[in-house]
Amino acid sequence: MMVEGFKMNLIYYDLYQSTRLEKFVTAYGEFLKANGEQPVTWKRAASMDEVLREADVISLHPILDKTTYHLINKESLATMKKEAILVNCSRGPVVDEVALVEHLKQNPMFRVGLDVFEDEPYMKPGLADMKNAVVVPHIASASKWTREGMATLAALNVLGKIKGYPVWGDPNGVAPFLNENAPPPAASPSIVNAKALGLPVSKL
Repeated sequence: MMVEGFKMNLIYYDLYQSTRLEKFVTAYGEFLKANGEQPVTWKRAASMDEVLREADVISLHPILDKTTYHLINKESLATMKKEAILVNCSRGPVVDEVALVEHLKQNPMFRVGLDVFEDEPYMKPGLADMKNAVVVPHIASASKWTREGMATLAALNVLGKIKGYPVWGDPNGVAPFLNENAPPPAASPSIVNAKALGLPVSKL
């Protein structure tokens, strides 16, 4: 998390309040203060525009649907700081690449990091030539270990359903699966608890 890595304050916008995130940043801020450092803070913005105006680093994490298609466009780019850093951690079409290329040309201190593109595997003309853009192929999960783990995870959900284990309904609630001192919950959304549930596990 950039908050911890760079000791930076957090401003975020989400339809749902992220109490877990807020508690983490609060605890980290208290840790810094206890060690004589400036504590970090968090703020839940009232709108996405507020984040775009105030943030130095903007990390995108929305799903892709009709409401988020070209969420970052000419207008939203214009509201950001001229030296802001934009990182797309979601899907390519969330960013209007034509508008982005033009914005990068006009604002040399503005930077962007992308590993997803609007028309994968292709990029809009000019994007690959921009010195203030870091672009990498969308292959972060392309290792044998990760892909086999993904396949195992999908299979576990199917087998878990057949065996009567419910699908885990809280994607953010991983703590029950990571507690070594407690039995895993009767659900199969994770490779972590597959062995304890008697389900097949990856040999990697």
